[in-house]
Amino acid sequence: MAVQPFATPILFLVFNRPDTTEKVFAKIRDIQPRQLFISADGPRSDKKDEKHKCEETRKVIQRIDWECDLKTNLSEKNLGCRVGVSSGINWFFSNVTEGIILEDDCLPDTSFFHYCETLLKHYRDNERIMHIGGTNFQDGNTLGDGSYYFSAFNHVWGWATWKRAWNLYDVNMKSYPECLRQGLLNQLFPDPAIRNYWKKNFDLVFENKKDTWDFQWQYASAINHGLSIIPNRNLITNIGFDANATHTVDHSHSLANMRAEAIQDIIHPTTIIIEQKADKYAFRHYLSPPKWRKVWSLIRRIFY
Repeated sequence: MAVQPFATPILFLVFNRPDTTEKVFAKIRDIQPRQLFISADGPRSDKKDEKHKCEETRKVIQRIDWECDLKTNLSEKNLGCRVGVSSGINWFFSNVTEGIILEDDCLPDTSFFHYCETLLKHYRDNERIMHIGGTNFQDGNTLGDGSYYFSAFNHVWGWATWKRAWNLYDVNMKSYPECLRQGLLNQLFPDPAIRNYWKKNFDLVFENKKDTWDFQWQYASAINHGLSIIPNRNLITNIGFDANATHTVDHSHSLANMRAEAIQDIIHPTTIIIEQKADKYAFRHYLSPPKWRKVWSLIRRIFY
């Protein structure tokens, strides 16, 4: 039976991991998108064999065997996580008005694609909604009366957004000093622990001491009072927790290889409101857990 081509554009961000790239690509191949964008960072000059790994990773392009409008953005030099990813997304949204973004270690359940497509259409003209996430850190707890709920946090392991929202992104966070001067973080993050967590990371990326792109996306959403959508079922398994990762190097981390589930008929919530309870749970259990919780999580993963 022929597969109905998937209409929503997809950006696939890859680097130097042919093993995980192959697995994620297989999921993309299952839905046969009409438009596929592949953005690849280049090898680091001081890393032995990385050029070969990057070349092997890029061979995924050769496995496209369906009718597809393929566009590529392949860097010959290493740009780093901060510039490599953000410039790839900039390139994507210079070509499309909305779409899905997957990195090479974010393995989706197939239903993730329909979920994103449905919500991209449903909230296309609602500028309050800036981010559609695929991950859920609620350990089976469900929120609200729909298939998803609203959050102040942007989880980026499989997500979707619109050009209208991404236009508010600034990798250099030029407005950050003025944000601090006006004390806006106190208003945006009333909980002191959550506020301190974001401020610490915003400081690091603003001062270019942390090579990443995603805290800048969280900042853009926060200062524009944007909302994120979180599914009530986890739709993404991060298969990249190992020594080869850029950031997720701890294979025993509680978020490593979380089981992805399918989401069926999508029920829209009756109200648009941030589920504060859910955000606090995700923060205290996963984003910034106390040391004892990290130890207990490790023990459970080893012995249970």
